[in-house]
Amino acid sequence: MSLASFSAALRRRTPILVWGRSYGRAALTNDLVAAAIVTIMLIPQSLAYAMLAGLPPEVGLYASILPLVAYAVFGGARTLAVGPVAVVSLMTAAAVGQIAAQGTAGYLAAAASLALLSGGMLVLMGLLRLGFLANFLSHPVISGFITASGLLIAASQLRHILGVSAGGDTLPEILASLAKAAPQTNLWALGIGLGALGFLHFARKRLKPLLTGWGLSARAADLATKTAPILAVAATILLAAGLDLGAKGVALVGAIPQGLPALSLPEFSPDLALKLLAPAFLISVIGFVESVSVAQTLAAKRRQRIDPDQELIGLGAANLASGLSAGYPVTGGFARSVVNHEAGAETPAAGAFTAVGIAAATLWLTPLLANLPQATLAATIILAVLSLVDFKALRHVWAYSKADFSAMAATILATLLWGVEPGVVSGVALSLLLHLYRTSRPHMAVVGRVPGSEHFRNVERHRVVTSPHVLTLRVDESLYFANSRALEDKILGLVAERPEIRHVVLMCSAVNAIDASALDSLEAVNHRLKEAGVSFHLSEVKGPVMDRLQRSDFLRALSGRVFLSQYEAAAALEGEAADQMRKPEYVI
Repeated sequence: MSLASFSAALRRRTPILVWGRSYGRAALTNDLVAAAIVTIMLIPQSLAYAMLAGLPPEVGLYASILPLVAYAVFGGARTLAVGPVAVVSLMTAAAVGQIAAQGTAGYLAAAASLALLSGGMLVLMGLLRLGFLANFLSHPVISGFITASGLLIAASQLRHILGVSAGGDTLPEILASLAKAAPQTNLWALGIGLGALGFLHFARKRLKPLLTGWGLSARAADLATKTAPILAVAATILLAAGLDLGAKGVALVGAIPQGLPALSLPEFSPDLALKLLAPAFLISVIGFVESVSVAQTLAAKRRQRIDPDQELIGLGAANLASGLSAGYPVTGGFARSVVNHEAGAETPAAGAFTAVGIAAATLWLTPLLANLPQATLAATIILAVLSLVDFKALRHVWAYSKADFSAMAATILATLLWGVEPGVVSGVALSLLLHLYRTSRPHMAVVGRVPGSEHFRNVERHRVVTSPHVLTLRVDESLYFANSRALEDKILGLVAERPEIRHVVLMCSAVNAIDASALDSLEAVNHRLKEAGVSFHLSEVKGPVMDRLQRSDFLRALSGRVFLSQYEAAAALEGEAADQMRKPEYVI
């Protein structure tokens, strides 16, 4: 490899070498402002999501330092904010909880190992350019999974709001556990939780309009709204300390170790890797889909481009960094990325500056968080995840496609009733089965020419001109093993019903590929039609399809011709059919 090609490859895989060359004072100022705002937002979120994952709160801070720096170096999205997120935290708890008990060293090691495995998978997928694999997760399935996960997360946090001990991995288990523990509700915890929920909801919906109405600038009002979680944290810490709520049974965060995590490999064994392999893959794919969707949405607003394969590498590097620094799996978060974008971030350097802010908080602010009620963090999580619950999407998908609705509903039900991993697996499996079912029964239409034009349309939908001796069938799907027999049966059935037919034309304008099984079916159709005295023709065959057909014997054995357009086929064959019908053997 020459030096120039190596340099180009390095720049392609390390985007910081591209945007860093033009980095100036204006971009630095905008990135610093955005980082300050995101840091304020991320501190309580990191603590809350770590506890959601069943980890000590400081692990959320650890997962918000080095991963952000790694993504700033290798990530391609300019305003994506990486860190702990609700859905991945829930999936982490579900995966690691099957291996070790919460609060043990084994649980911490398994969470870090999960991040390492996920990071390695993502980097490998990126190097192999497998970003297209995310397309196998349909939007209804992802939407259904996120909606169900949001409901599960919100339900799981109610125990902190009530101040009771309850558990469960599925919605029925959680609700049953909460109902059993409800008589032991701690009224102090309930007051803290409901108060925090009410304040945060008010801040999200009403605070900005209220402040702008009082004369505050829109930017200042927006900043004040973003700091609402910090205000809730500070107020409830003071309340807990002043009223000694810990002595009244209110669960507090407790002492959080000061200092940064040491870089080290977690205890890793082949047996542990085998147990974590499937969860790591699911977390990688779900996290990537969620992250790249956010990144592409925000990039489009600035007319920027996202390379999915580079995003795989960036997220993989972030997860590797998280695993090495005692963290757990991370991905791009929707809410904080939107905040980062709207705050004016211009490059991934904003994430690195955010990491510096989180590191400073880890070094000097953690002693102040000891009296933070867990109910406050639960309120933060509940409000964040309920925004992910989208019941309107169910109605829209039902109206548009019953098949997609069934996949979406199955994903929601499976996630709520059996857990996160069975939920996403069942949704993906059902989506693939529905795709196979739909494509195995392709739409096929007999077409005719629209009078006064060269266009051909479905005879059942339009007033068209047809010839009794020429049958034109349009198939609106690529031909492969699952639908080739259906096409064969359709053509032969139509010919059997119409003995006057002399030519059959297969209109291939919507056929993007023909596999070996479909080629066998086409050869069988050609042979059987030839025996019946009917010529078999193709029209409007796409270039790549024609290239593959030319590598076979099909075209040499074809009883008819391949026409450039359907109009050309109709003009030629209708004339031939008329000449044939005038011959003595066709006179009755």
